[in-house]
Amino acid sequence: MNFLSKRRRHAAARPLLLLLALLVVGVGYSVVSPQQTSADTDMSQQVEEGKALFNVSCSSCHGLNGEGTTQGPSLIGVGTASVNFQVATGRMPAARPEAQIPARTPLYSAEQVNALAAYISTWGAGVESPKESQYSPEGLSAEEIARGGALFRANCSACHGIVGGGGALPGGKYAPSLLETANIHVWEAMRTGPQQMPVFSKDVISDDDAREIIGYLNEAHSQPTFGGLGMGENGPVSEGFWVFIFGIGGLALIATWIAKKGARAR
Repeated sequence: MNFLSKRRRHAAARPLLLLLALLVVGVGYSVVSPQQTSADTDMSQQVEEGKALFNVSCSSCHGLNGEGTTQGPSLIGVGTASVNFQVATGRMPAARPEAQIPARTPLYSAEQVNALAAYISTWGAGVESPKESQYSPEGLSAEEIARGGALFRANCSACHGIVGGGGALPGGKYAPSLLETANIHVWEAMRTGPQQMPVFSKDVISDDDAREIIGYLNEAHSQPTFGGLGMGENGPVSEGFWVFIFGIGGLALIATWIAKKGARAR
């Protein structure tokens, strides 16, 4: 005790005590703090890759922090499902401003799309990309597919046509054809409401309903065109229009020709 009592007044005592205290705190923190896993490291790398892609291709329209500009909307809280739909279908990055951004060949691979989605999701949670069980129509019965058809006609056909062939909207906009749209993108479109499409929450259309709608579309698009030309899959109205033009019009021309021939004979 006498030894410590004499040394505590030494000029180096306080710095040494401070270093000792810092050492104790550091050792204690290393013991109780969670260790970074390889999954955390992979996620961090994915976010960094997504940030680099965003800064190059997206920030000029959406802002460096996704806050939005006059050229593009805010991306805060849009969720990974929205990012996947827009980028994986080639709609984004947009080539130029248009009334309706069409689907194109994607510029990014699936890994790059996931990286972008991971980075953008750091700004706020939104609708997450679905699991396959949420959108796959595998195992649906004929009854369920028929119910999906009824749901599609009630909620979607006014814009997309009776079997998803697409349709025109005001102001140069349109509801795109669903003939070659992947199942996951149909689900994501319903949940995120891209462009002119309304959002269908799970309270309005459940995941089971969504699967049945997708099952109906798959079934309808797999059927042969029994009437000949599909005419854009716009349904019986357009087909009847062309039947009228060529059928009734052709009969009218034939009747006119016969009448003229009869008049010359007299």
